[in-house]
Amino acid sequence: MTEYTTDAPREPGSQWYDSEAGPLVRPYAMTGGRTKPGPTGVKFDLIALVTLDPGAAGTDDDAALGPEHRALVDLCRLETQSVAELAAGADLPVGVVRVLLGDLLELGRVTVSRPVPPAQLPDERILREVIAGLRAL
Repeated sequence: MTEYTTDAPREPGSQWYDSEAGPLVRPYAMTGGRTKPGPTGVKFDLIALVTLDPGAAGTDDDAALGPEHRALVDLCRLETQSVAELAAGADLPVGVVRVLLGDLLELGRVTVSRPVPPAQLPDERILREVIAGLRAL
């Protein structure tokens, strides 16, 4: 049996941290092995805007929230952010952030504003005609 050792110093008492590689927690461990957000299967677009629910401000001590959940809540507390911004700010993979946001949505901690589908956006031709009409005034 080959024993692998490293000269890299570790945090005292931590077997889950490598000072060179960082935390050794796998993404599936953060989500409890889940890959889909929530029991409802909500899908979060990368540009969906996430806002902290004003009614959830006093419930930060909930035991159901893990450290990653709390990090997302703290980021949302500062300002409304997109799913992609939250993933970058929390330094987590987007898939993990989607699952964690599903948990927060189920708990009523956040609200999500989904982007307008392209089919519901006004036609570019109509917008150009409106601009031309306004310029004519």
